[in-house]
Amino acid sequence: MVLAQLGGSISRALQQMSNATIIDEKVLNECLNEITRALLQSDVQFKLVRDMQTNIKKIVNLDDLAAGHNKRKIIQQAVFNELCKMLDPGKPSFIPKKGKTSVVMFVGLQGSGKTTTCTKYAYHYQKKGWKPALVCADTFRAGAFDQLKQNATKAKIPFYGSYMESDPVKIAEEGVERFKKENCDLIIVDTSGRHKQEAALFEEMRQVSEATKPDLVIFVMDSSIGQAAFDQAQAFKQSVAVGAVIVTKMDGHAKGGGALSAVAATKSPVIFIGTGEHMDEFEVFDVKPFVSRLLGMGDWSGFMDKIHEVVPMDQQPELLQKLSEGNFTLRIMYEQFQNILKMGPISQVFSMLPGFSSELMPKGREKESQAKIKRYMTMMDSMTEEELDSSNPKMMNESRMMRIARGSGRHVREVMEMMEEYKRLAKIWSKMKGLKIPKKGDMSALSRNMNAQHMSKVLPPQMLKQIGGMGGLQNLMKQMGSSKDMMGMLGGMDK
Repeated sequence: MVLAQLGGSISRALQQMSNATIIDEKVLNECLNEITRALLQSDVQFKLVRDMQTNIKKIVNLDDLAAGHNKRKIIQQAVFNELCKMLDPGKPSFIPKKGKTSVVMFVGLQGSGKTTTCTKYAYHYQKKGWKPALVCADTFRAGAFDQLKQNATKAKIPFYGSYMESDPVKIAEEGVERFKKENCDLIIVDTSGRHKQEAALFEEMRQVSEATKPDLVIFVMDSSIGQAAFDQAQAFKQSVAVGAVIVTKMDGHAKGGGALSAVAATKSPVIFIGTGEHMDEFEVFDVKPFVSRLLGMGDWSGFMDKIHEVVPMDQQPELLQKLSEGNFTLRIMYEQFQNILKMGPISQVFSMLPGFSSELMPKGREKESQAKIKRYMTMMDSMTEEELDSSNPKMMNESRMMRIARGSGRHVREVMEMMEEYKRLAKIWSKMKGLKIPKKGDMSALSRNMNAQHMSKVLPPQMLKQIGGMGGLQNLMKQMGSSKDMMGMLGGMDK
């Protein structure tokens, strides 16, 4: 994923500093130079990087720090805060209110993924109970209306546009008026993009803006845009009142840092990031958890939210009971695979876990993993109730495996491979046996009750090593129990 490399480089610089016996000026400078290099290589604007380095040096004055101060934590906290500052303009974006009509206008260069992002934005709010509608005021690009129409139909969102009318201002006005009458509470206007910054584009944007009087103008930016990001974002800001930024194509392998410079240029917050082509590959952007994940420190609260989304509260006590009993059946494996697929892209979910860097998920492996899960589920669909509910792998003899292979249209070796995966997961599950289950039976309480001993048995050795072994894990578990989110790791930055 974009920025995985940047996050990995910064994490390594901090880790090298932590390994030093004495933290002196030389160690601090080496760490900061490494971070500076990583940011510049990711196309973050030079002035922003220079300011960040200056600010950290002001905060971390090693001569003034009395003995006994945890210099590593102070440096780590300063890096964290400065990265947050770079991404946070300090003012919140406009938030639509349910039941009250809001008009949101999308602007950006052609090819930035603007039309797809409009639908994702509408779909995100539709799932939360809003009544969105889409207006296609892009008359410049051939096929723009067809694309919006196709996306909107798929997501079951009402839309408006015209094959005959060539005036985008008129279309925008008529569309907004129609959906206001239909009591839609979120009207999204998609505007024309261009290949380069033409005066005509900005004039058209101003006219559409004056006609529709949007409550919010969102600037959509392609993450691979590089150093040009700052100037382009500024040009849009000077033409219309950009109030928020959405960064797209964050699943690619471009450097991506340039897009983050857009925040500084528009002085507007990033509100969402697009992480893929599918409708649900769209993440709410929250600065602190994002930087925490970037530095390999995870986003525990985000991870727990994902768990709550896919495992309803009424099913949680039952799942936790099975966990404490340590009996892992193929049915439980099937249910957990279903939950994993509901949680969205695997790398996105794993990056919420402390100590797990997105770099550990190589390009192409994610789709391969999801395809394998679906394949296993197809094979399990050909099993009997007795087979699914048994926790004895020996029950699966050759004739049963041949029957399952035939029923699912797979090879016997694939069924054997699935059974090996089941045994591996059953082994991990059995290590959770005897875990103290909270009375409420909810996942959040479980995270507080889980001790380092249990976690060390479950975590892959590579992840455990990245966290800092048993000592690092104990410290992490302590913080998880006493803090609302992973920010606690850095010494209470969620003021």
